[in-house]
Amino acid sequence: MRPAPADGARRGLRGTVAAAGVAGLAALGYWSPSAALVAAGVRRTLGVEARLADAGAVALTFDDGPHAEGTPAVLDALGSAGAKATFFLAAEQVRRRPALAREVVARGHEVGVHCTRHRNLFFVTPAQARDDLARAEATIADATGVAPRLYRPPYGMLTAAALLHARSRGWRTILWTSDGRDWERAATAGSIARRVTHGIAGGEILLLHDSDAYSAPGSWWKTVAALPLVFEELSRRGLQTALFDA
Repeated sequence: MRPAPADGARRGLRGTVAAAGVAGLAALGYWSPSAALVAAGVRRTLGVEARLADAGAVALTFDDGPHAEGTPAVLDALGSAGAKATFFLAAEQVRRRPALAREVVARGHEVGVHCTRHRNLFFVTPAQARDDLARAEATIADATGVAPRLYRPPYGMLTAAALLHARSRGWRTILWTSDGRDWERAATAGSIARRVTHGIAGGEILLLHDSDAYSAPGSWWKTVAALPLVFEELSRRGLQTALFDA
């Protein structure tokens, strides 16, 4: 599940990070808020991306894989549509299926760091967060032969320790604009497609999942079923899919 904080907590966190700015991140430790929850101006201050510069394209992103069934099915759907995507990989899943991580890259898609263990970083220490990310980077690089340059934290909960580590590694920190909520038990192909494409006009970053490792069992197949509907809507709006490092 991906719970949202209460409005009061969101306002308090927004004020905290706005007052601290970049220079104050280290002092905030791991209590800095998720940049997904704050205003665009604060995201820019923190150097966090939630939109593409290209107004004629969207970025299609998948979290939590690789998955034995979900990832190949998503890759086949992308191939049929001639679409490219970015996969934010969980290293504990990469260790189980390194060949699938390699296949993502071999098919022309991007990979980024998601985590080693899929945890809300608010509940780990800064040292644990740094260790998790260092191990994830090494695992993904070993499996794919590609040094990852993109980062997205689990649940979008971005802490100061994680952000500072990402900067030290030269990673771009990527969140999202539109969430298909495909991880929900009640999601359907139609609801996923409607949510993730609602109001898009270009420049959005779309969040989906190719794995049910951390969500409702079998959720991946609903995502796969939603993809033709997503591609149909993108075509209707004259939008292409784009990679971050293309």
